[in-house]
Amino acid sequence: MTTGETVLKEINFDGIIGPSHNYAGLSLGNIASASHRGQTSHPREAALQGLAKMRGNMARGLPQGFLLPLPRPNGVLGDALALDGTEDPALRAAPWSASAMWTANAATVSPAPDTRDGRCHLTPANLITMLHRAQEWQDTKAQLDIAFGDAKHFAVHDAVPPTFGDEGAANHMRLCESHGEAGVEVFVYGRPGGKFPARQHEQASRAVARMHGLDPKRTVFIEQNPEAIEAGAFHNDVVAVANERVLFTHARAFANPQAAYGAIREAFPALELVEVPESAVSLEEAIRTYLFNAQLLTLPDGTMALVVPSECRESTSVWAFCEKMTASNGPIRQVIPVDVRQSMANGGGPACLRLRVVADPATVDPRFLLDEAKASRIEAVITEHWPEAIEPAQLGTDALSEQVRAARGALLDALDLTELG
Repeated sequence: MTTGETVLKEINFDGIIGPSHNYAGLSLGNIASASHRGQTSHPREAALQGLAKMRGNMARGLPQGFLLPLPRPNGVLGDALALDGTEDPALRAAPWSASAMWTANAATVSPAPDTRDGRCHLTPANLITMLHRAQEWQDTKAQLDIAFGDAKHFAVHDAVPPTFGDEGAANHMRLCESHGEAGVEVFVYGRPGGKFPARQHEQASRAVARMHGLDPKRTVFIEQNPEAIEAGAFHNDVVAVANERVLFTHARAFANPQAAYGAIREAFPALELVEVPESAVSLEEAIRTYLFNAQLLTLPDGTMALVVPSECRESTSVWAFCEKMTASNGPIRQVIPVDVRQSMANGGGPACLRLRVVADPATVDPRFLLDEAKASRIEAVITEHWPEAIEPAQLGTDALSEQVRAARGALLDALDLTELG
C-alpha cells in the first residue's frame, strides 16, 4: 500500500545470535533445548548461520533488518538471584541466556492499516513463563524505541503486566490480501494445566489487541491444541505460519481446527488453507524438523516461498510432502532449506529468528536495516570476537564474561549503536 509517499513493506528483523549462545536447557517444554542440554555450543558458527539466512533473503530482493544481542551476562539478574556458586546451575546460566536471538518472541506487531490510529504498534513480550526469558523485555524495548522511534509512524508500548504470560509474535498471525492492506490478526493462546506450560495467556493476547486499537471484527482468538503443546509445540509458530492469504498449518495445531478455520474465514473470506494431515507428516515429525517454524515469504514476483530448516530436507515424510506441495498448483511454489543447526539445537528455526514488521523502510532507524556492507561489518566482528565454543562449565567465569561483553561492545561500535551499551 502507498499512502502519500509512504510505501509499506514487510521487513524481517532477525536477531543476531549473541556471543553467549549456549545449551543450558532452560526451556521446559522445548524438546530440542532439553535434548541438547549440557552440550558444547558454537556461538560464532551460530551467528554466521543466522547472518547467512539474512543475506539469502536480501538476495531474494526482500528488505531485511536485525536486532542486537542483549547485554550478557545480566548482572542485575545475577545480583537479584544472589549467585555465589552454590546455586543450581540453571540459575547460574539464566543471566547468560542468548535466547533474545529469537525475535519472534520479541514483540507483537500490528501494522498501521490494522490499527485505530493508523500507526504501527509494537508491544514487547513479557516472557514471564521462563526466568531466562523474563529478563529480556526492557532491553528489547530499548532497541524497539530506537529502531521504531518515529512517533508519527510507530507506537512502542510496555509489556503486558506479568499476571498474564505473553510470548509475542510466535503466537500471532496476520492474514491480508497484501502486506500493506488492512488485515485480520489471529492470536493463538494455550490453556494451563498440561504437562508443559501454555506460555501464551488468552488475556495477554486480548490486552495486546486492545492496546493496539484493533477492530474486534478483524481480530480472532484461537486455542492451541493442548496435544501440540505436550508434543513440544511450545509456541504456535512451531505448528502453523501465515502469510498474506495463506495459512500453512498442521492438522493438529488447534484445539478445534474446523471452528478455528471457520472463525478465520468469517473475518477473512479470502483465506487459502494449506493443511498438512497427520497421515502425511506426524505432529512429532513436524515438531522435530520445524517444518512450520519457517519463513513464509512473498517474493518480489508475487509468488510465495517457504524457508525451512535443512532438517526438513533430511526427513523422508516432510520432504515428500514439500515436493508434492510445490508440484501442485498451490500458493507455495518454492521450499528453500537453510542451515540454522546451532539455533535448531536450542529449539529455534528460521521463523523464531525473525520479527515481521510491515512498515515503510524509510521510517525505520537505518542503523537497524541490513545491506551488504553492513553484513560484511557484522561478519567481521563475529569472526574476530564471538567465542568459537562454550562449554557449560564456562558459564559464570570471569574470562567468558569479559569476552562476551567485549564482543557485544565491538558490534555496537561497528554499527554506531553505542547508546545501547
